[in-house]
Amino acid sequence: MGEVRLRKFLIATGALLAALAGFGGAVLAANGIAVKRGDDAMLYGSCVPSLVAVNASAQAIDFLQIDVVVALRGGQERTIELRSGYRDGIVRPIAPGATATLRQQLDLSMPLGAACSAIASRRVARTICDAGGRDCAGAVTVQP
Repeated sequence: MGEVRLRKFLIATGALLAALAGFGGAVLAANGIAVKRGDDAMLYGSCVPSLVAVNASAQAIDFLQIDVVVALRGGQERTIELRSGYRDGIVRPIAPGATATLRQQLDLSMPLGAACSAIASRRVARTICDAGGRDCAGAVTVQP
């Protein structure tokens, strides 16, 4: 009898998780940091992508960096670092419940060197999340 109840519970839980997944990641990162694609901008003839991070955790995030590998239509790949601020310098924490835009800091990295229309795909290569000198406690989910 207990095995039947457990099986029904697992089936119901799986259905609930599948339904929540359809809401787009923000629900799944309820206790973490949800990052989604932001607006792309053209600056001096080069595309500058961005990401938008929502801190749904209970902890302030001191620094967040997502390295995105951009595949261009011509076959080249380039890695860009999108950051919440400068790692060394003035801290701009992302408070619990707050939203922040992650941008490429063109004074520290090479521009993409291509138009936004030349981007074929994006994928996450690395995530750095610091809070109070330690790794962030909450999970970081990214949809580049």
